[in-house]
Amino acid sequence: MFRTKRSVLVRRLWRSRAPGGEEEEEAAAGEPGAAAAAEARAHVCGGGRGCCPGKAGRGGRASAGAEAELKALTHAVLKRLKERQLEGLLHAVESRGGARTPCLLLPAKADSRLGQHWYPLPVLLCKVFRWPDLRHCSEVKRLCCCESYGKAHPELVCCNPHHLSRLCELESPPPPYSRYPMDFLKPTDCPDSVPSSTETGGTNCLAPGGLSDSQVLQEPGDRSHWCVVAYWEEKTRVGRLYSVQEPSLDIFYDLPQGNGFCLGQLNSDNKSQLVQKVRSKIGYGIQLTKEVDGVWVYNRSSYPIFIKSATLDNPDSRTLLVHKVFPGFSIKAFDYEKAYSLQRPNDHEFMQQPWTGFTVQISFVKGWGQCYTRQFISSCPCWLEVIFNNR
Repeated sequence: MFRTKRSVLVRRLWRSRAPGGEEEEEAAAGEPGAAAAAEARAHVCGGGRGCCPGKAGRGGRASAGAEAELKALTHAVLKRLKERQLEGLLHAVESRGGARTPCLLLPAKADSRLGQHWYPLPVLLCKVFRWPDLRHCSEVKRLCCCESYGKAHPELVCCNPHHLSRLCELESPPPPYSRYPMDFLKPTDCPDSVPSSTETGGTNCLAPGGLSDSQVLQEPGDRSHWCVVAYWEEKTRVGRLYSVQEPSLDIFYDLPQGNGFCLGQLNSDNKSQLVQKVRSKIGYGIQLTKEVDGVWVYNRSSYPIFIKSATLDNPDSRTLLVHKVFPGFSIKAFDYEKAYSLQRPNDHEFMQQPWTGFTVQISFVKGWGQCYTRQFISSCPCWLEVIFNNR
């Protein structure tokens, strides 16, 4: 009975491996969002300007011989696991990372050979269940929820494929079109208003004496949070600012075991069908994490997200690029050290401008900027503004 249950779990895990060409073709035949999600699962991280240029897909299904070799190797690894470990791995795979699942700790030196290559067990299981084109451990980033996070040479390493994310590679910086980032220039058409950190058609003007979101962080002695998050639908902010004290925050619409900023619980008066459609696609959303080297954003949803940050690009460029991040990928969206260096240039003229370098903007499903019909993020159906505490 014990062996039979183990065999059933192994078979279920193999059937839950990462989808191949047939599933992607069906998704691509549907709406653009589904095609983008399928593209991500097929590991094609699109090229367009301002996007995350990932590795090109290797095309089509693997040959019958390669598929048989991968199946034999996967079964050999899985059959070494205890029943409890198999159940935890199956739960992680079938929930697509939406459920909290334990670490799968295995010997760190137990590499496996597939074809002409040797793969560490975490990479092998990520290849099987998430990214078939994955080649090396340098292409993935361990999530901070994992026991192996931050450990350089552990005897046991976590092999739960949903405790890792794919690293998003950025394109080279754009050419310096002008001395000052145009996004940071002070608006001139609202002389009696306080400019906010968010653009709405170029500027966002509040009533005289009003308080912008970016000014929330300027209260003296306020060190209780490291950022606040605002959720917007087009030009309207929905709900109150969400103050973040914990180092990691899940922002989602619907998550099986969600704990964080639930957008699905916010009351929205927006009747736009596009807004409602995009809201429903947010799903597992994103994970926002403050780490030693900066703030990382992990795309947990089934659709791309789009990010603009002052620390992702050359500060001398005319406009900041909007970076496309596919499902399963992580990007370092904010770098404190770089932001502080940008904040204090030796230039009196620049110092007179309002500084929004401690703000990151993230849109769900729909992008904006040079590659899109939406020129401003305020035209996006659903988006976030993350404002960092610079104290």
